[in-house]
Amino acid sequence: MTDAEWAVVRPLLPVPGWMRGRGGQPEVYCHRAVLDAIRYLVDNGIKWRAMPVDFPPWDRVYAFLRRRRDHALVREFHDRLRSKVREKLGRDAEPSAGVIDSQSVKAGAVVGADSRGFDGGKLVNGRKRHVVVDTLGLLLGVMVTAADTGDRAAAQVLLRQVADAHHQLELVWADGGYTGPLAEYCPVTFALVLAIVKRSDDMRGFVVLPKRWIVERLFAHLMRTRRLARDYERRTTSAEAMIYWSMTLLMTRRLARPVPEPG
Repeated sequence: MTDAEWAVVRPLLPVPGWMRGRGGQPEVYCHRAVLDAIRYLVDNGIKWRAMPVDFPPWDRVYAFLRRRRDHALVREFHDRLRSKVREKLGRDAEPSAGVIDSQSVKAGAVVGADSRGFDGGKLVNGRKRHVVVDTLGLLLGVMVTAADTGDRAAAQVLLRQVADAHHQLELVWADGGYTGPLAEYCPVTFALVLAIVKRSDDMRGFVVLPKRWIVERLFAHLMRTRRLARDYERRTTSAEAMIYWSMTLLMTRRLARPVPEPG
C-alpha cells in the first residue's frame, strides 16, 4: 500500500483488544505489513509458502487472514471501504439497486469433490461464484458453490443474505438465467424486485446490454488478480474471503486517488 492508501485503511481496521484495555499481548507484526502480504498473495497468485522474506512469516499472515475469515471481519472491513467509496462519489452509503450474476471457474487440484462440479453450459469443472454488485460495480455479496449448482437455487440464498444486510435494496437486475418462479419469489419474500434483462433474439455478436455489463466488469477485475484466475482454495469460505480481499485492492486505490477539482 502507498502512504495515501494506508491513511485511508488504518481508521477502518478494528482496534486490538490490548489497546482497549481488554487484556492480551501486543501483536508482533505491524498490521500494514500483514495487509501488504495478503494483498501481494492475492494480486500475484503465489503459494503461501512462497511468501517473500520482506513480509512477515507466511504462517503468521495466514493466521491473521484465517481469524478475519472465520469471524467475518474481512467482510466488515470490505463493507466499510465500500461505504467510503460510495460517499466519495456522492452516493448514499447503502445502495438501492444491484445486479446479480455468476461466473464459473476451473478449480485447482486441492479442491475436493464435495465442493466442485461440472458446469455443462460453460464446460467448466470447478466452482461457481455468485455475486451481487451495486450500480457502481462494488460487491454487495458473494457465495461460492460447486459449478453444477443452479443460478436460481443459489440466488435464493444469496439474495436473502444481501437483502438482510442492505435494507434499502429495492431492485436487482439479472439475465435470462434467473427467469421463472424466482422473479415472483423475490417481491414476496425479500420485498425486492428482480428485473430480467434479456438479450434480443435478432442480436448477433457481442452487444453491451443495459446494467448487465456492470457485473461483467467486476468479473474482469477478479480475473486480473491472479489468485482468482482459478480457484485454489480448499474451503468455499476461503474462496469468498479472497474475493473480498481482491475488492479491497480496487477500493483502496480509488479512495487514495485525489478528487479532481471542478474547472
